[in-house]
This record gives sequence, C-alpha cells and structure tokens, in this order.
Amino acid sequence: MKRSDLTEKLLDIKREKGWSWKYITGEIGGMSEVLIVGALLGQMKLTKPQCEKAAALFGLSESEKRLLNEVPLRGTPMPPTDPLIYRFYELVMVNGPAWKALIEEEFGDGIMSAIDFDLQIERLPDPKGDRVKLTMSGKFLPYKYYGATGNNQALGYKED
Repeated sequence: MKRSDLTEKLLDIKREKGWSWKYITGEIGGMSEVLIVGALLGQMKLTKPQCEKAAALFGLSESEKRLLNEVPLRGTPMPPTDPLIYRFYELVMVNGPAWKALIEEEFGDGIMSAIDFDLQIERLPDPKGDRVKLTMSGKFLPYKYYGATGNNQALGYKED
C-alpha cells in the first residue's frame, strides 16, 4: 500500500463516521493537533503508541499501522494550487524578505527552525467576518561559521 492510499482510506473513514479532526486528534493525543492531522494526511509520522490508538480508532491492519510510523516523503509541488495553501505561499513571497530582515536584526545570522517548531490556530470572532490567528514559534538556529579561529565569532548570533 502506498502512503497516499492510506491517507484516502483514513479520509473515507472520517467522512463515513462523521468525525471531526478535533475528535480524531483527541482520541489519538500526545502531540499538537497540527502534527497529528499532518501525519494522517501523510506529511508527518506518528509515534508507536499513537499508531496503536490510530489503528484501533480507524480499524487498521498491522501494515497500515506501521506505515503511520514511517518517515514520509514530505512536501507538495510548488507553487501549491489549493487556494488556501497558496495564500500561505503568497504570505511568504510578499512578507518573507521583511520577516527575514526583522529576524536577522533581532537574532543574527540564522534561520527559524521548521523542525523545532510549534503552531497554534485560533478562531477570532469578528463582526466583519471571523479571523484566523496563527501563532508560530520556531527555535532560532544560528549559522555556524566553519573554520572560525581565535576570537572570531563561531556562530551567527547577533553581535553586540
């Protein structure tokens, strides 16, 4: 079975049972809703205890359960064609240079981790139309300046 086949099976069961993602993530538990949904959609992996819970919930075979614990091939073709996902791409294309400049000014020469990362999604009621609030938090990872010797800075942290 391909990972995409398992994803389709899980989505079929979700539809058939009328389950919400909140229900499913509550039953599996153990990490962020975003990571659990990502795993069920084939972009992340579940831990072995989570695989046991998912297998029991969805009635999966042993091989399907094990597939949920394998490291997937992550990502989608670029640019994305789904309008909602494309808007995130657009946010980065338009605002990315400013985010980069502001992060570098505050932290130094490095990146924000997408691995040591957290994301919360909230709904904010608004009379003009509810708003989506995303809070992202990623560890700052300074570039390592290989070959730095003596008093030369070895990491890209902001210099005082």
